[in-house]
Parts: sequence; structure tokens; C-alpha cells
Amino acid sequence: MPAAAAPIISSVQKLVLYETRARYFLVGSNHAETKYRVLKIDRTEPKDLVIIDDRHVYTQQEVRELLGRLDLGNRTKMGQKGSSGLFRAVSAFGVVGFVRFLEGYYIVLITKRRKMADIGGHAVYKIEDTNMIYIPNDSVRISHPDEARYLRIFQNVDLSSNFYFSYSYDLSHSLQYNLTVLRMPLEMLKSETTQTRQESFDIFEDEGLITQGGNELLIYGRPVYVTLIARRSSKFAGTRFLKRGANCEGDVANEVETEQMLCDASVMSFTAGSYSSYVQVRGSVPLYWSQDISTMMPKPPITLDQADPFAHVAALHFDQMLQRFGSPIIVLNLVKEREKRKHERILSEELVAAVTYLNQFLPPEHTIIYIPWDMAKYTKSKLCNVLDRLNVIAESVVKKTGFFVNRPDSYCSILRPDEKWNELGGCVIPTGRLQTGVLRTNCVDCLDRTNTAQFMVGKCALAYQLYSLGLIDKPNLQFDTDAVRLFEELYEDHGDTLSLQYGGSQLVHRVKTYRKIAPWTQHSKDIMQTLSRYYSNAFSDADRQDSINLFLGVFHPTEGKPHLWELPTDFYLHHKNTMRLLPTRRSYTYWWTPEVIKHLPLPYDEVICAANLKKLVVKKFHKYEEEIDIHNEFFRPYELSSFDDTFCLAMTSSARDFMPKTVGIDPSPFTVRKPDETGKSVLGNKSNREEAVLQRKTAASAPPPPSEEAVSSSSEDDSGTDREEEGSVSQRSTPVKMTDLGDSAKVTENVVQPMKEVYGINLSDGLSEEDLSIYLRFVQLGQSQHKQDKSSQQFCSRCPDGVIKLTPISAFSQDNIYEVQPPKVDRKSTEIFHAHIQASQGIMQPLGKEDTSMYREYIRNRYL
Repeated sequence: MPAAAAPIISSVQKLVLYETRARYFLVGSNHAETKYRVLKIDRTEPKDLVIIDDRHVYTQQEVRELLGRLDLGNRTKMGQKGSSGLFRAVSAFGVVGFVRFLEGYYIVLITKRRKMADIGGHAVYKIEDTNMIYIPNDSVRISHPDEARYLRIFQNVDLSSNFYFSYSYDLSHSLQYNLTVLRMPLEMLKSETTQTRQESFDIFEDEGLITQGGNELLIYGRPVYVTLIARRSSKFAGTRFLKRGANCEGDVANEVETEQMLCDASVMSFTAGSYSSYVQVRGSVPLYWSQDISTMMPKPPITLDQADPFAHVAALHFDQMLQRFGSPIIVLNLVKEREKRKHERILSEELVAAVTYLNQFLPPEHTIIYIPWDMAKYTKSKLCNVLDRLNVIAESVVKKTGFFVNRPDSYCSILRPDEKWNELGGCVIPTGRLQTGVLRTNCVDCLDRTNTAQFMVGKCALAYQLYSLGLIDKPNLQFDTDAVRLFEELYEDHGDTLSLQYGGSQLVHRVKTYRKIAPWTQHSKDIMQTLSRYYSNAFSDADRQDSINLFLGVFHPTEGKPHLWELPTDFYLHHKNTMRLLPTRRSYTYWWTPEVIKHLPLPYDEVICAANLKKLVVKKFHKYEEEIDIHNEFFRPYELSSFDDTFCLAMTSSARDFMPKTVGIDPSPFTVRKPDETGKSVLGNKSNREEAVLQRKTAASAPPPPSEEAVSSSSEDDSGTDREEEGSVSQRSTPVKMTDLGDSAKVTENVVQPMKEVYGINLSDGLSEEDLSIYLRFVQLGQSQHKQDKSSQQFCSRCPDGVIKLTPISAFSQDNIYEVQPPKVDRKSTEIFHAHIQASQGIMQPLGKEDTSMYREYIRNRYL
């Protein structure tokens, strides 16, 4: 087997910034503090950034001697002990980067971090706090009146919320990409460069905003980590109404790549462990469209800004997706299709035309699959189960794309193959499976409806992932299990974070809303979130957009040019071709990149070719060197560590947070439980139970929740055709029955309905004779298992005909696991037993009169 590459585990993780009047000294070390590096930053240049890296690895003693010499050499008077020439400015855990506005440069340091997840022994940290330090000395500083305003705009992007990083794991790529690189033979990488991340001070580098969370699924004591990572694109980024559609390069607004990873935590190595992942994407409709917010309307009209008959922008976008994910590309469009006044339908019609045009020129096996589904219409229907329909779509999508797993199919799946497993798509390789293609989900905002649809697809993919690792016997997961509740909570946190970033509020509609089991208090919360989203869009989105443009480097402050707040629009910042006189045009028919189409269905970014090999950074290490020693990095035997830090006990656990605390309950996270049996909603007393019953009754009698946009829009936007064809839709499986409070008969029916579902009968109806007979037989059976007294025997004698009378053969007065009292045998039975024993020994008993008469009767009937 060829040797495989291994990621660098031990890198610069601890930093200390020392200050002198002429320089900053950034001293970095690995976690064990056995190797040190020193970075020198010049403070005498007012506007230029001068960094000196001597590329020498110091020991701890050498660093102490170096700092001592610097301290002694920078004192004001030689030999003076009172004043120090070297000051310790700040301790940090990473460098975010260097930034400059109109004066000198700033350095941004990570001063607090928190471990959030573990991926194959690679820790993933969340930034808790940062610090910006101005580099030039006060004596050379050239002040500018607008510097403070730019600094405030830049700091509006809160780095302590939802920014994640890892020292050794590449969060900007999927698990499939990272493990594909590790499986690459080293012979192909000999000619590559030998720089590593340790030799450069790129502590934290990020293409976009990453949100991440990890939960623990405990399966009979076997820990399984479920991790959700969202990679937000840094291109054409912005807020809800200010960034819609796509730019001239095919980058869409609110584009987020969501990856769910499943790993067996009992083995943490990438080479020996079991890992699986599934990737899906959300993003705005890839067209030139926008919404004018100057009218202060809750739902501004949708406008197509530019005619695109040859789908030029959509072609650029789907070409990028083919390069990143392979084929097939599946588009799930959730916007409305039937409206009185055309609003969302404008986007549906244009997207259908664009996909139809592009599919004319693609090979038939690699065409874009388009799935339109009006989710808002199905939500308003009282007879439709939205999640049942989404589950059907999810099954078909996962079967087409497959998923990634780094191990071959288990032997049990070969012995007992499942029909759904045999129909699974993707690419099967000797070492496992690869995901080919991706699902792209969109609605108008890509928030509420999209998050629910992605949850259902993720739930379906999670079942296949658990089945591939041998953790369940069927690739199917049901609602109201600990595993699905944990996964639902993970996706809701993920949706809330993305909604806050793009829309200004948390999710308005959640999975429980579409299941129609949300409590009545959820309606008021939805209204508050809608108002919060409207306020943010109307008053604070413009400032947030300026902060994003400055933070991502879309706008560069320059002396003598208009400032950021003086620009009437940022359209020219995100559409580069508007500044060109003769923009280059691509072919209208061969709209894809030739190299990409050759390697389909595999994504071009994961193909081993010369162009991709140039992107890799490789260095050879001995297998026992500290840089790749995953055991020392994870367990850290050289320091006193706690269980909380080592084993990630802070993450949500299915056993601790969801499994019932009652003794005797099945501990499996795949067992369906009632809502009052979960660990998070245990009904402890009578008042809580009554309140829960009241909430269920109120939720049952309340009207169905409005759609995502209907809450924040006027009533005249309601579609007149939404109620059509409701009877043809499948019945809803949830037990909630929609009633009218004014009809007392329907209210009574609503109260009795759950009793019939629980007991199988209506308690108000009388029992039939057949049911009464069955009940009496059940009572007699129970009484016959114990010693009967005289009263019970008299009761049995009075039983009606047809009832079986069971009489106990023997009654044990004392019978337990320690001793058994034998039953008493009567005299006649004892005599018969003794006669049987004597007959076996040849001693026959004399015949009595009764035996003689019986024998004579037998002879008479037989022969006479």
C-alpha cells in the first residue's frame, strides 16, 4: 500500500506580543511550548507594513535569552533596573490578519477561544474575543480625521460571533476533499513546494464566514459525533434586501455550503476511523434581480434588472457548481408558483427558462435536474403534510447524489442488503463512497423554507450515514426519536445563525411549525421575529452592508477618492465588468469549462491533475516527529488537563439532554418517544401536565400558521388558487385536528379524538357483548394465576356460559428464586404411583371388583 500524507497537527497555537518603541515582537510556540518562532514587525513606518521572519526555530531557553537581550538593549539607560525596555502587550491564540484604512496598519489578534468540536483529533475553535492593535509608533503616526469612522465601521463585524478556525484541519474544504488529498500517493507530490503552515505565520485564514456546531449521539455507550459546518461565501456577500440574485461573475447572494459530518468518536484517526459526510448548498436565484426598499414596504416588488436571454449569469454559476461538486446538480425551487399578483412567480418563470436553455447543450447524463415545489401552498393546506412530501423529495435526491464515507460497505449490508441501499447513487471506490453532485435549495430569502427543506434532506442522508457505519439496521429515521430531536436542534441553531447574519432576525418558521405541532406561544414569537427582521432591514442593513464591504476588502479606502459612506450604491463594487469597456464574452452554447466536463460526474477540484497538485503544500516528516503526533496533541500528556477539555463534554449529548431519566426506558436514540418522555420536556407535576394539555388543545383549535412571507405582508398578496386541489393531497399524519371554537360539537370531538387514538375505543360508548366476553376471560385468566379463595370460586361458578373456567392444578404457597415448597399429594395419587413402581419390578397388584367389571365390559363390547 503506498504511503499516505498526514496533516500537520502541531503548529503555532500560542502567541505573545512584546512591544518596544521601534518594533513589535510576535513570539509564537506550539502547544507543548517546545518550539518557538519570532516575527518582527517594524513600527517606524507610518503607512507600510514591514515584517521580518528569520525562519529559525528556537527552544524555550533560546527565546528567554533573546527576550532578555531585547529588554536590556532597549532600556533608556544602560544598567538601569527600574524601567524595562520590553513590554508584554497581549497574549493571543492566533492572528486574524493585518488591515489598513487611511493611516497605518492594525494587527488583529485572537485573544480568547473555545473548543467547539473535534474532527479526527483536529480541534475546531470558536473565536470568543479579539484585539486590534495599531502598529506604528505615536511619534511617526500621521493622523487622519476619518480614520476613527472607518475603524468603527470595521468593528461592526463582530468576530466573536460565529467565526471558527482550526490549526490543523482545513475548514474551507469538505471532508471528502480533505481525505481525498490524504489518500493521494506521495510519489505524485515529490516535485511540489516544501513550505508548511508552521514555517509561515498564517495562523488563521478564511475565505468566508463559517458557522459550526457539534453534538454527541450516544448509541448504547458508543459515542458518535454529529457535526454541522456552514461555509458562507465571501463573494457577493451582504444583507437581505441589499444583496439579491447574482453578480456578473456568477456568485449569488446568501450562498452557504452546509456539510454534516458523522464520525465514530471511539477511533479518532482519519486513517483508522470511520467518517462520513454529506454536502448541500443554498443560495439566491442566479438571475439579475433586486427589490427596491425605498418604498418602506414589508414586501417590496421583485424587479428583473437586466434581460439575460442566453442565461449568461446562470451559466457562470452552474459552471462553478459543476467544478466544485460534480454532477448531477439538483435545483429545488421552493418559491410560489400561483399568485393573484405576480411576485415570486417572476423568479420561477425566469429560472425555469434558464435551466431549460442550459440543459440543451449539456450531455444527457449530466443535465441539471429542476424540481419546483410550492411549499407555501402546501403549508396553508389543512390536509397536506409538508414534511411527508419533502421526505419523498429527499429520498430521491440522496439516491442520485450519494454521500461520502471513508470505508467500504460493511459485511452485514452485503449479507442483508437493503433495497434502498442498492439504489444509492454516487461513486463507489475500493475505500468507500464519494458524493457526486449536490442539491441546491432556494426560496426568495433562502432562510425559513430552505432551512426546513435542508433539514429533511439532511435527516434522510443521516439515516444512510448511520447505516453505512453499521449503527442501524435500516436506512430510516423516524421523528420523535432522540437522534432526530438532536439533529433538529442542530439545524435550528444553524438556521438561526444564518438568518441573523442575512435577515437580521432568527428563523420565523421552524420544523415544528411545518409539522403543525408548535405550541400556541410560538405564534407570538414568530410575530416578534418578523418585526425584528423588518426593523433590521429598514434601518440597520445599510450600515451592516458597509461593514461587510470594508471587512471583506470589497472597498479599499484611498486618499483623494470618495469615502465608503459617500457612495450612492455599492453596485459597481460587486459588478466588476461595469468598469470595463469591452468585457469578454463566453460561448452561448459551450457555456462550461472544458476541463470540468471531461471528469464528470466527479468534481474537477478533487481530480488528481497538474492544476490541482500545484495548490497543495507538502513537507516530509518522520512518522514519530512531533508535528504529526496526533496522540500527544489530543491527549497532551505533558500537562494537567480536564475531562471537559479532552473529551468535549460541553457539546450536546443525546444521552444527557434528550434520553428520559426514567429507569427501564429503552436507551436507544432511535426509539420513538412521546413528547413528555424526553429529557428536555419532562412533565414533573400535575400543573405542568394540565398546561401541556391546554397548549395542545389551543394549538389544535388555532388556525394554521401563515407562510414565511405572509406574516410580514399584507392580505392582498394571498394567492387565490392556494386552496385548490387540497383534497387530492395525502392526509396529514399528525394527530392535531383543526376545529372551530364556535362549534361545541367539534370541540367535543376534538377532546374525544385523542382517547380513541390512545385506547382504541371511545370511552363514552357502551361495550358490546363480544368485548365484555373478552374482558371476562381476561379477568378469569388473571385470577387463575394465583391461589383462589372461596369468594373467587363462587364468582367463577356464576359466570355465564361460554366463559372458560380455568382451575389451577397446584397452588404454590412459597415460590421464589431461593426456595420452592413442593405441593402436597393426596393418598389416592400416592397409591397409584407406588403400584406403578411395583408393576415395573414384576409385582402385580390383585384386581379389585371395579377392575374386573371394567374388563368384562371391554370384552363384551369388543368381541360379543
